[in-house]
Amino acid sequence: MAIIHQAELQPTKLELLEKWLPSQPWFKEPGTAGLRKVGSYRFDDPAGEVGIETIIVSVGSSTVQVPLTYRAQPLAGAEPWLVGTMQHSVLGTRWVYDACADPIYVAALAASIMLGRPQAEQYLQKGGKQERLAQSVFVQTTGPKLDAVPEVSSATPCDTDAGTVVESAGLHLLVIRRLDLNGQPAGRLTLTGSWEGQKDNVKLAVISEA
Repeated sequence: MAIIHQAELQPTKLELLEKWLPSQPWFKEPGTAGLRKVGSYRFDDPAGEVGIETIIVSVGSSTVQVPLTYRAQPLAGAEPWLVGTMQHSVLGTRWVYDACADPIYVAALAASIMLGRPQAEQYLQKGGKQERLAQSVFVQTTGPKLDAVPEVSSATPCDTDAGTVVESAGLHLLVIRRLDLNGQPAGRLTLTGSWEGQKDNVKLAVISEA
C-alpha cells in the first residue's frame, strides 16, 4: 500500500523531469515543452522507507516511462543517477533518483515480474483520513510465476537509445523507456501496462536470467 500525502512539492516532479530528460540518451525529443503526465503506478517497498513510482509522460510525439525512487537520505554511490531534490511540505527534503540505479526498485520490479506481485494500491493521506485513489496505469505480468527472486543488493544501469539495462543478482532486466517504438523486445517474463487512451497492453519491462 502506497500512502500519498496531500502536500506541496518544490520543485514539482514534472519540473524535475523537464530539466533531466533532455540529458538522457533514450530521450529523442528536441525539448520538454508541453511535457504532461499520462499516469503512474507504484510498487511497495517492504521496509516502507523508499517511495517507488513510475511516471509515464508524453511530450511531442513520444511517450516515455520514468521510474523514480524517493528517499529521505542520499543513496550512497548513486550520484550519477540523481534526478534532483525536492522539498515535500510533509516529509521534508526528498532525494529523487532514476530508479534503475536503486536496488529497492530493481527488487520490487523483479518481484512483480517473476512472482506476480501486484502494483501497490494508492491512498491519499488527507488530514487524519486515507482516501483510496484510482489507478491511472494498470500493470500486469506475463509468463510463468517463479517461487523466488534473487536478492538484489546493488544496481548499475546502462542506458541505450531505447531503454535501460540493469544487470543485478544474475538477472538481465530491460526497462523500456520509449513506449511508442514499433518493435517490442521479446521475453517470457514481462511487465505490461495500459492507461487511458492506450487500451492495448504495452511492454514496460522484460527480465531474463543473465
